[in-house]
Amino acid sequence: MNLADNNYLLESQWNIQGHSYAKEINAHQAFIEEHGMPDWMGKEPADKRDELALEVLALLKKANREGTIDTFRASYPPAYAPFINIIQEQGQNIENLCYINEDTIAFVIGSAYEKRKAYVLTNRNIEKLSDSIRAIGRSHLNNIYAIAKTNSITTYKNWEGRKIFEFKLPPVVVLPISQLIPFNDGLSVLLISSEGIYLLTTQGHSMIHPVPDLEDKDWSSYIDMEHAALSYDNSLIVVGDQTSAHRILNRDGNHIATIDPHSSYPHYALFSKDGQQILLNSCHSCDGTTISVPATGIHTIKRGDDSHTIIDNSCRVYAAATTAEHYIFGDAHGNLQAFDKEGKKSWSYFIGSIITGMTLSEDEKTLWVASGSGMVHKLKLNGEQPDDHTIGNGNINEEFRVIFWKNEPEPLVW
Repeated sequence: MNLADNNYLLESQWNIQGHSYAKEINAHQAFIEEHGMPDWMGKEPADKRDELALEVLALLKKANREGTIDTFRASYPPAYAPFINIIQEQGQNIENLCYINEDTIAFVIGSAYEKRKAYVLTNRNIEKLSDSIRAIGRSHLNNIYAIAKTNSITTYKNWEGRKIFEFKLPPVVVLPISQLIPFNDGLSVLLISSEGIYLLTTQGHSMIHPVPDLEDKDWSSYIDMEHAALSYDNSLIVVGDQTSAHRILNRDGNHIATIDPHSSYPHYALFSKDGQQILLNSCHSCDGTTISVPATGIHTIKRGDDSHTIIDNSCRVYAAATTAEHYIFGDAHGNLQAFDKEGKKSWSYFIGSIITGMTLSEDEKTLWVASGSGMVHKLKLNGEQPDDHTIGNGNINEEFRVIFWKNEPEPLVW
């Protein structure tokens, strides 16, 4: 068999099997959503293209070298499952996704405890940033960016714009920064770390979570599943960790209210775009529950009150975005799931691996998503009918993905 015949056979197998798998898994998921898992009598569909993966990967690399990515993608629609063995060896977290403009985002590769690399992605062009960058964050409003380097955090007005303020890091020997959230004026920053959650201001810093136990001589600030959220108007802060409740603070870090987790362990928090709702996710194993509570009158909520709405009863949320109408959750199983404000599910879309980062364009039409597979995906929301390899039930279209695998000398665009 000559090379042309071999490529034709490979392409045919990739497309026929990929289309068949997507059709089967979509039907399976639709059945489960309507009837529940206990009523499913068949086997769960399986993508059996792993034996094709290395050949397809070789052609992807060739397309990147020769600049024929569009042609390659048309012939070989992207997939996740066939590359699971490679992903398990070479995948890595991509975090701190920050929107810059319609075609550009910034992000870091690596978890907080690793040596990170920072990049800017403009369309398909990839620019590596300074090796000294440890974390990146963006404000909800006013295009304020916070960049953490070795000894300080600096806020800027616009990306690469005017410097606003430089904050010293808290004096912790090892401070792995999970996330930065600058305030809309650039004069305060939330620093989220497994060694505590800090509020940085022009006057200094204070640890706002966990609350120190002054009577415990062995007390430590170390926490697991650390997370925090800042309201769009910067008036409220939510903090939590695996062993705490959901804690609501004012903008100065003073405690306002305590809300018990609906599932076992607090795991993630965010605010609705209009600022009216606080979304609180708690988890148990790889699943979880998200509730919403009204931000207005949060001062009056007593612990144990049932003034909440259950938005979702399945996702352990690792990253999220809010539109004017929807909450988009990225879960532990590699799914994006969108819900309206009453908890009605709108759509789902499969990415693969744990969702580790997400950022949404200002017009709410483009969503960038990253995962532990070492990939960044650029998605168009409410677009055209998706192709027949898409796993999901919404009109979500992937423009392209960029693969950052540990042992690859250069990123691969697909």
